[in-house]
Amino acid sequence: MTISSSLNAGVAGLSVNASRLAAISDNIANSATFGYKRMEADFHSMVISPNGGTYSAGGVRVTSHRLIDQRGPLVSTSNPTDLAVRGRGFLPVAAASEVTVGNGKQMMLTTTGSFRTDADGYLRTESNLVLLGWPALPDGSIPTYPRDTSAGLQPVQINVNQFTGDPTTRMSLGVNLPATETGAGETGASRELSVEYFGNLGTSESLLIEYAPTVPTTGSSNQWTMLIRDTASPGVVIGEYILDFNDGRSAGGTLSAVTTVSGGAYDPALGSLIVNVAGGPMEVNIGRIGASDGITQLSNSFAPVSISKDGSPVGNMTSVQVDANGFVHAFFDTGITRRIYQIPLVDMPNPNGMVALDEQTYLPSPESGTYFLWDAGDGPTGDIVAFAREESATDVAGELTDMIQTQRAYSSNAKVIQTVDEMLQETTNIKR
Repeated sequence: MTISSSLNAGVAGLSVNASRLAAISDNIANSATFGYKRMEADFHSMVISPNGGTYSAGGVRVTSHRLIDQRGPLVSTSNPTDLAVRGRGFLPVAAASEVTVGNGKQMMLTTTGSFRTDADGYLRTESNLVLLGWPALPDGSIPTYPRDTSAGLQPVQINVNQFTGDPTTRMSLGVNLPATETGAGETGASRELSVEYFGNLGTSESLLIEYAPTVPTTGSSNQWTMLIRDTASPGVVIGEYILDFNDGRSAGGTLSAVTTVSGGAYDPALGSLIVNVAGGPMEVNIGRIGASDGITQLSNSFAPVSISKDGSPVGNMTSVQVDANGFVHAFFDTGITRRIYQIPLVDMPNPNGMVALDEQTYLPSPESGTYFLWDAGDGPTGDIVAFAREESATDVAGELTDMIQTQRAYSSNAKVIQTVDEMLQETTNIKR
């Protein structure tokens, strides 16, 4: 009966508008929730009457879905491990209970989080979500991990009490030797230079470098003998080299030849030689043939003008930061920085198809499509912003406007039911 279908349509209208109001109330309640994604209710009409004949109202249905791909504005914070994704992509996280118990962790996704170290050093939010990433090798490089699975991801654990040292493996010597000392009649006094380096255990050692001029009977030899000793092996010469210098107009004062007496051979292409200190081989750069950026022989002064080396003493970790590409860097009080993790960004074809969970986390599903772990800032993904949180995607003004519309629609549907009731009453009153 047509009048009965009108009653059913009115009831359906009340139901769907109640559902829409529930979505609006959820959005407004989470307007201050970091990383919250809006719920949206869509209405769909139902047509059940056949072509021609008496029309029967089909009513309306509602479907609700969360707009996971909709992003809120970013706000700055003072915590270096407050993270937010700027653009496409999601941060991988896991429940802290799974991490601490040691069960197989299930990767969940989120777009923002305030991560801080807990008692075990894990970067964890107040809602007990642990950040996941790929651990780096001791040299800071990231191994090749599978990108279509979360199997390689591990909880990011920061050892704030960690000591670290960086042994010296390379140094460069920029030294000027006095040209006057290689002339006939000079005393032949040696020049000595001590260069500190750091051993494998963080201990401080030194290379003792002695430069002895070759004094001829007549003229000038332009030649020096370089002896290298290691304080970790007292009295042992680990390298001896004869340095010949140019006295021409265009290349005067630069190396013309290096002859190896003992130690590693001199490489003219690189301008370096290898000596074996107590902790292993060390590359010492003395400059290329004809170049003026290494050891030179000019004027009458002995001057170590440029000494550089890698390595550092043992230091304490002071802080960690995450850069835009997702690399987690540990900073030490000795001034060195070490890469310890990489945080990938997870992306899939249909983010809105993921399963929404508590705490603004989501699970990939068949509807979301196959996910892939990208380097942040690479491919379709955005980058990671530290010292930042993503605010709620709720627009309160828009939600209040939708609330007014929903209220009016609800009242109108209630009026339809009231009108149908009055019409049925009139039908009943026909027989009296």
